Amino acid sequence: MATRPGRRLRSFPNPRPARDYRIHMRIPEFTCLCPKTGQPDFATLELDYVPDRACVELKSLKLYIWSYRDQGAFHEDVTNRILDDLVQAVAPRFMRLTARFYVRGGIFTTVTAEHRQPGWSAPPGVHLDPIAAAPSVGS
Repeated sequence: MATRPGRRLRSFPNPRPARDYRIHMRIPEFTCLCPKTGQPDFATLELDYVPDRACVELKSLKLYIWSYRDQGAFHEDVTNRILDDLVQAVAPRFMRLTARFYVRGGIFTTVTAEHRQPGWSAPPGVHLDPIAAAPSVGS
């Protein structure tokens, strides 16, 4: 096998550091093990962040996520641990990680953790009005 899981997250320079913009990633194949039973847990991770000087490199993120496959972890802990590692790797202005775990014992669990740089706040959103219906011809 040419690639192996790894815990080293790599980054690259943000190509537009003067602009606040959101990067969204959906990672549908996260797995770890229940620390109590050893049975597999499955989740879809959703990562949203506003980069500062660096962006996370996707191949290293894939290998990092893969590294949890044989690790026992509570949902709350693993979500916060992944967020902490990503924040350490790229020091974003803002980052949110949402982990949507599949059913275990009849319960779906979603854990959301966030990081904000001190003093950073989101710019106001853009709200566009719907296009008004054009008047009909001849009216």
